[in-house]
Amino acid sequence: MAIKVIHHGVATSVQDMGRPGYFHLGIPMGGAMDRYAMRAANLLVGNDEGAAGLEAVFMGPKLEFTEDALVAVTGGDMPAKVDGEVVPGWTSFRIKAGQVLSFDFLKAGARIYIAVVGGIDVPVALGSRSTYPIGALGGYKGRALAPGDELPVGSGSFAMEGRSVGENLRRKLSSPAELRVLPGLYWDRLTDAAKENFFADTWKVAPEADRMGYRFKGGRKVEFVDRKQSFGAGSDPSNIVDSCYPYGSIQIPSGTEPIILHRDAVSGGGYFMVGTVISADMDLIAQMQPHTPTRFVEVNMEQALAARKDRAALLDRLRSSFN
Repeated sequence: MAIKVIHHGVATSVQDMGRPGYFHLGIPMGGAMDRYAMRAANLLVGNDEGAAGLEAVFMGPKLEFTEDALVAVTGGDMPAKVDGEVVPGWTSFRIKAGQVLSFDFLKAGARIYIAVVGGIDVPVALGSRSTYPIGALGGYKGRALAPGDELPVGSGSFAMEGRSVGENLRRKLSSPAELRVLPGLYWDRLTDAAKENFFADTWKVAPEADRMGYRFKGGRKVEFVDRKQSFGAGSDPSNIVDSCYPYGSIQIPSGTEPIILHRDAVSGGGYFMVGTVISADMDLIAQMQPHTPTRFVEVNMEQALAARKDRAALLDRLRSSFN
């Protein structure tokens, strides 16, 4: 079976759970920006959670199926349509050979995830089928989809048709969105007032938000403690001697606009990091549109670990709902 791409939507790409283990070589983990939504889509059609599906942002693709298929769409609220008829989200449904899957306008969130029974069967690169376009690695020819592409699909059973994920198992953004942050190694570079302002201010997602990182605007400029720059660091107070960038870390170049490094971010560089968004909240960032009001919430390590435990429990409840 194959899926023919009639229209590619916006930045539609093949993604799975990513390729951990190569960050020290400068190759990011990558994979689905919203891992929870990707897992849910796969579970809905009976795939392994790590199977490859499609991720689309802001606008969905238009896809023709050459054979019958079982499909599920999760993530943002972008109504799916089969031959023009709306089908429910977060629910597995059948598509017949020759039918076309398309999408209505985005109503909430930012990214959708499309899983097909059997998974998207593109070649594995460094243990993953996820697309890393900057490195032209993985996915479909190392790039986002384009009209005329034909995606191979593996085989699978239709036993999961009609299954749905309940509302209580779908994570939603608060308003304003809240991202929990663990202050980091360079936290002492900020003045006491800057530390307080960073968490007190309401920021907004900037238009410069993609798989590499999300930029935020609108808060007060960060002030730095007066100090002599280390040998090898740049002249700006936000510069450091080159260091590793943890996944989810927050840079504030020149102290003006925080940038959260996401799935396809670089592995190191010369900007200080104010802290790190906890792993439990990274999926939420994937569903934030430009101009989304956002608050950063300070947490300690104990709270971060508790949040990770809560997220693992949510995943367990999702899995058990299909048993």
